[in-house]
Amino acid sequence: MKSDSRRQGIMEILMDAGQAGVDDLALRFGVSKMTVHRDLDELEESGFLRKVRGGASIQPSSLFESDFRYRQKQAIEEKQRLAAAAVAMIEPGQTVIIDDGSTAGGIARHLTELRPLTVISNNLAVIQDLAGAGGINLIALGGHYSKKFHGFFGLLAEASLKSLRADVAFLSSSAIHGASAFHQDQEVVQAKRLMMAAATRKYLLVDHGKFGRTALHFLTDLSAFDTVFTGREPEPSMRAALDDAGVSLTVVGGNG
Repeated sequence: MKSDSRRQGIMEILMDAGQAGVDDLALRFGVSKMTVHRDLDELEESGFLRKVRGGASIQPSSLFESDFRYRQKQAIEEKQRLAAAAVAMIEPGQTVIIDDGSTAGGIARHLTELRPLTVISNNLAVIQDLAGAGGINLIALGGHYSKKFHGFFGLLAEASLKSLRADVAFLSSSAIHGASAFHQDQEVVQAKRLMMAAATRKYLLVDHGKFGRTALHFLTDLSAFDTVFTGREPEPSMRAALDDAGVSLTVVGGNG
């Protein structure tokens, strides 16, 4: 098996399991452990995984955000609930910004029910969902495509955002610590901040697993959002910190 195919195979295993050991990967692909280590080094350098003791992981840490394909498979039902609740903040005729996150991106499938709308996004999944949809004026932000984040970033995307204005923006974040949002990637943080600056109203969508985490880069205080949507009541100490900071929190409950 060629190295490119083997590395793709490693990523597919990690997408399903979240992590894998060097010994298991060497056995599965019929190669030496040294070859597996070289593959993991290459994938880590490209930002697709992080090496851990005895293997590799695609799960997030304070310095590493998971691949978009992995995040799409996490907390699916909760993310669907958050998206369905958030669309109530939109009225026909408005301009809406949607960021690169898998949670905020779930809003796209609901938007044709609210057309006409103008939608601005750097999220390729959103762009693909809405391309050609009647009644949707789609503005796709250009820039450098990130396979890991499945979106567009960099100077071109940032310049576009600085020239645009919207009624409402929907964002996601990878970590909530105290009453602040954080993210591992500074380029992603910059795009999200510009989206917030461009919008009159701002909403954050985060599944409950993001609370109590931290990441390298500060994004914003949660009080900057009109409402933070999540799918489960935070722990009492976390809820107290949010209330003390004046954060508007909407808990979108499920069926258990």
